[in-house]
Amino acid sequence: MSENNHKIVLLDGGLGQEINKRSSHDASHPLWSVEVMHSEPEIVVDVHSDFLKAGARTISTNNYTASLTRLERHGALDRFRETHQLAIDLANQAIENSDIARDAVTIAGCLMPLAASYVAEAAHGYDRSYDEYCQVTEAQIHGVDMFLVETISNVEEARAACNALKSFGQNAYIGLTLSDDCSNKLRSGESLEQAVEVLIGAGATGLMVNCSFPEAVDKAMPILASSGLTCGGYANGFTSIETLAPGTTVDSLSARKDLSPEAYTNHATRWVNDGATIIGGCCEIGPDHIRHMHETLTQAGYEIDKLRP
Repeated sequence: MSENNHKIVLLDGGLGQEINKRSSHDASHPLWSVEVMHSEPEIVVDVHSDFLKAGARTISTNNYTASLTRLERHGALDRFRETHQLAIDLANQAIENSDIARDAVTIAGCLMPLAASYVAEAAHGYDRSYDEYCQVTEAQIHGVDMFLVETISNVEEARAACNALKSFGQNAYIGLTLSDDCSNKLRSGESLEQAVEVLIGAGATGLMVNCSFPEAVDKAMPILASSGLTCGGYANGFTSIETLAPGTTVDSLSARKDLSPEAYTNHATRWVNDGATIIGGCCEIGPDHIRHMHETLTQAGYEIDKLRP
């Protein structure tokens, strides 16, 4: 056993994108994998199951686009509670199908960017964001073990999500999305250092960078590690996100060809060496990537763990 033996939380990969890619739909819907979930729920179960088989021990609910704002924009607000409940039910079904003990897996409820991914100027102000995050949290809290806040592009939305979770007595693990130019700036232009300072003040439990180039996560990890909080990263495999605007679909995006499971694991290993204890994948990072990370880390003497509330 390596002297580096300690626990690393292994998340799942790009759940929504993997579900969307397996769908029989000819074109993506603006509600993305949530729309697939209502018509082909078995795909959601299969994707969760594949990530579990690959070694992930924390899986996120498939509700990334089920904010009140997005559902209302696309005429599906009446399905708000139904959607969150279905996402929870399918995650549990996948665990049951996998024959992995329920207490060996964490189901993490997703708190998403409320109006749009990556587009900071589309975000609501603090008060509206806080209110909506409270409603999204309340819709899931009965059926999940904890929450992950994911792909947040600006400080105020991150602070609102953090405070909403704290109001429910929940730990706040916050995932920030950074500019892909490796400038250590959020997509809003705010510095990562500023975000870290604000979120420490808000009582965040952990800080991560997600849905950014792995090279951007490489650059950011020393800053996260120096915060003193639990930290981690899970990058995407897109060539660019510049064409994705509010209300459009992921059909405008394409995957990088240079992020094989081996190449992605090299980045993830670097994050661990820099202090990350939570790793996984985001869009275009599939079960094969998670499997390779699991194998590499266990061979190096790390124990794979679930994220604990």
